[in-house]
Amino acid sequence: MNYRILYFASLRDAAGGESEDCVAATADARTLYAQLRERHGFVLGHERLRMAVNGEFARWDRVLADGDEIAFLPPVSGG
Repeated sequence: MNYRILYFASLRDAAGGESEDCVAATADARTLYAQLRERHGFVLGHERLRMAVNGEFARWDRVLADGDEIAFLPPVSGG
């Protein structure tokens, strides 16, 4: 499956960019994030993130489809 991955905040910094194209054998969002976490050394587990698929917030049990754009959104603090 081919995915477009979007990263924000600390994930963007750890991944070294705001997006990447990704080929993965999984259609499970948790497994996909776990693979990306291992690749990029993300500190945050999936339970600390929000996820959006094709511009809409989605639950972690959503089945992904080929060509989906997936955004991982960590908590953001501001002042």
